[in-house]
Amino acid sequence: MYVCSCFGITEQQVREHAENGACTPRQIASATKAGTDCGSCVRRVQALLGRGACPRRELVDQGSRDPLGAEGNGPAPSVPSVPPARPLTPPSAPPVTPPMDGIARAA
Repeated sequence: MYVCSCFGITEQQVREHAENGACTPRQIASATKAGTDCGSCVRRVQALLGRGACPRRELVDQGSRDPLGAEGNGPAPSVPSVPPARPLTPPSAPPVTPPMDGIARAA
């Protein structure tokens, strides 16, 4: 049965990706695109994933140093630091001087 009609993804495909370690709808979407178009299948994907044990989570619980299986792939890429954002301040309004004709205009 189709789970995602936008991309033709079946229940079996979702189950296979889950067996291979996809634990969240986002991971299923990354692997299959299911849930990335109209979004109507996301709840069905969630239901198929259920609340069962996640293989990666089990590896963490067992004390695995590398639950994502990235050992041997070299060092992790560095993430550039981003300076903190400055607080936004509202622009100061120009003074308004009442003209002689009674119509207020910005200076």
